[in-house]
Amino acid sequence: MADYNKNQLTTIMESKTPHPLQQIADTPTHKLLLKQWLKEEELILNRISLKETQIDSVRKEITMLYVFFFLFHSISLILLFDASSRGGPAGLLACRRSWIPSLCSLLFSLGLIWAVRYKSETESHLEKLLEREKEDCKLLGKCVEELKKKGIEFDLLKEVDALRRAKSLRVEAKAVKKWSAKDFVTLFFFSVSCFVLAITRVILCN
Repeated sequence: MADYNKNQLTTIMESKTPHPLQQIADTPTHKLLLKQWLKEEELILNRISLKETQIDSVRKEITMLYVFFFLFHSISLILLFDASSRGGPAGLLACRRSWIPSLCSLLFSLGLIWAVRYKSETESHLEKLLEREKEDCKLLGKCVEELKKKGIEFDLLKEVDALRRAKSLRVEAKAVKKWSAKDFVTLFFFSVSCFVLAITRVILCN
């Protein structure tokens, strides 16, 4: 009987303990902190969505640069082949002036290689920013869940200090790469440009 009364008393005491969310609603400091964190979390999600849109846009621009590169050289080689196939004095003159299309091809290739490199660097920068935003969102979401779960037992000073320390001491542990994908892409386009220059000389003079 005594055990029954004790268990009943414990049940009554537990039923009187307010829910953590109710505790937060009744505590101005915890309530304000929760509102601020939820608002900040929404802002971070908006920034993540914006960064993803920007990355998609940059990738489309890089793809268009690839298309322009091969389309330009394909059309130029076809026109040069058509001009050289006529033979006679026109063919000899085309051979003597072969440096003109070669120079134009070289300048176009270098300009396009620079544009691809610049867009690739922009993509990498946006990806790093997106990764940081996702880490901040994950860290902030964890703190929000802890606050909702603990209620007034949530130590504001301790948890907020841990959040700031985690942000300030976050180190990106990534292996140092001597060669990246951007380097191989640049080398590939440069090799293609040199090959096109050689083909231009062969077409115009043979």
